[in-house]
Amino acid sequence: MTRQDTTDHGRNAVEVRGLVKHFGDTRAVDGIDLDVREGTVMGVLGPNGAGKTTLVRILSTLLRPDAGTATVAGYDVVRQPRQLRRTIGLTGQYASVDEKLSGWENLYMIGRLLDLPRPAARKRADDMLERFSLTDAAKKPVMKYSGGMRRRLDLAASMIGNPRVLFLDEPTTGLDPRTRNEVWTEIKHIVADGNTVLLTTQYMEEAEQLAGELVVFDQGKVIAEGRVAELKARVGGRTLEIRPADRGEVHRVVGALAQAGLDGTAGATADEKRGVVAVPIISDEQLTAVVGLLAERSIALADLSTHLPSLDEVFLAITGQKATHLAGENETEEVAA
Repeated sequence: MTRQDTTDHGRNAVEVRGLVKHFGDTRAVDGIDLDVREGTVMGVLGPNGAGKTTLVRILSTLLRPDAGTATVAGYDVVRQPRQLRRTIGLTGQYASVDEKLSGWENLYMIGRLLDLPRPAARKRADDMLERFSLTDAAKKPVMKYSGGMRRRLDLAASMIGNPRVLFLDEPTTGLDPRTRNEVWTEIKHIVADGNTVLLTTQYMEEAEQLAGELVVFDQGKVIAEGRVAELKARVGGRTLEIRPADRGEVHRVVGALAQAGLDGTAGATADEKRGVVAVPIISDEQLTAVVGLLAERSIALADLSTHLPSLDEVFLAITGQKATHLAGENETEEVAA
């Protein structure tokens, strides 16, 4: 079978149409359409059981879909699995390297399994260890690696075949903040080299750091997609936070805004504990008028700032579930999708 040309589709690395996967009576993936452009990071968000891991397993040929089509790097996941596996890399929620082997032996073994000649497999193992800052630990058994070192080795292993598309299924689950930042740095390097990444995550900060575009799953369906800024704007636009120099004036500010009709569609709210008034902003003209009103009323300010909703707030608004409740939990669609 020949590789399909993706030029007519805007150089998409991944194309999914009407994808369906059942587990018993449950549709873990329910008619998904998805495009991932080459050389980008697509972040896949969703609560436990939303279908994220099932999608990754289908796209990496570990599961067969019940309906629909999917191509990765131009290869059909059902009709061309052998060719496809040579063009992708996969890092799951837990490091899958052999603990009894050294880091170098793990990478060399994977290179040989990918049919690299011995000299090429040795060189690739050396290069990956250097790239992921593991050269000093190359000869140590993996059982002596820290969690962060294992995760970096797992990423290195997924890159041995120089994949065009890399699937990262919650790659930083259980890692401490410093190690998570190290993994983020490596993912950014991977994309800078021209590779495509599909990243599933339950960490909102991770999605915001890495993903150019986001897709939100719930109950096996895509319920929202777009760039981070687009999703934030869709949920509610900007909020102006006013902090009077005198905290006791927060209610005076609220009253003045309401009287002038400048308190937005939902009304201004006062947070007495923080000494802040929050005002929904629907236009630049409203923002200018609010600032002018405060000056006119001689209300001294300690701080004035605007912000878009956080990605946590976006997730809550779209799915109805608190994103902070999701972080750190594992997904098991096959059993309870």
